[in-house]
Amino acid sequence: MGYLAELRDEIDSIIARDPAARSRAEVVLCYPGFHAVQFHRAAHALWRSGLGLPARWLSYLARFLTGIEIHPAVKIGKRLFIDHGMGCVVGETAEIGDDVTLYHGVTLGGISLNKGKRHPTLDDGVIVGAGAKVLGPIRVGLAARVGANAVVVSDVAAGATVVGIPAKQIHPRPTETEFRSYGTPSEASDPVLKALEGMAQEIAVLRVQLAELERASAADQIEIPRVKHGA
Repeated sequence: MGYLAELRDEIDSIIARDPAARSRAEVVLCYPGFHAVQFHRAAHALWRSGLGLPARWLSYLARFLTGIEIHPAVKIGKRLFIDHGMGCVVGETAEIGDDVTLYHGVTLGGISLNKGKRHPTLDDGVIVGAGAKVLGPIRVGLAARVGANAVVVSDVAAGATVVGIPAKQIHPRPTETEFRSYGTPSEASDPVLKALEGMAQEIAVLRVQLAELERASAADQIEIPRVKHGA
């Protein structure tokens, strides 16, 4: 596939994932995520040729124009779509597969100062929702979804959906044709909050049972000692 065919394929993939995109011309002229990726491909070519400073300058120019920061060393596959994109940051040793979708405010960051692999790897078809932080040399598996504002610090299984801080899995695998905008299913909730809600429901049931026991003991004139709160 030649360069123009690949470019057209990339534009068409953006139109397929964004109902607001009405034409190829609109994508080319008005989509900063598309511009950032094209800048990056040029900067990456310079980086691989050993021209580190020009590569960094070109990535800096792209950041100035688009609000999206991608280190020129980052390895990016085909048809990456950065939707909206403002505030998106992709660190030096990150790797991104084919057909990945990132939203604004996403960080693919490092958590150590070593010079080796310190940023995430995103496999094909991954969706990372707005504001999510994927940190460290971890892997987000094939077609996994990261919900908006999640903080991911460990590997994500292929097909899983994770949400929350720290991110926890809520769905084992989406349907094959399913595209989740922002990576977050409508029924998603914080797993910790869900557990607390379950505990609250159990406490309510126990209170009802205790009240029934107290009424039964009063009828039998049997006193049940009460535990003082704070004792």
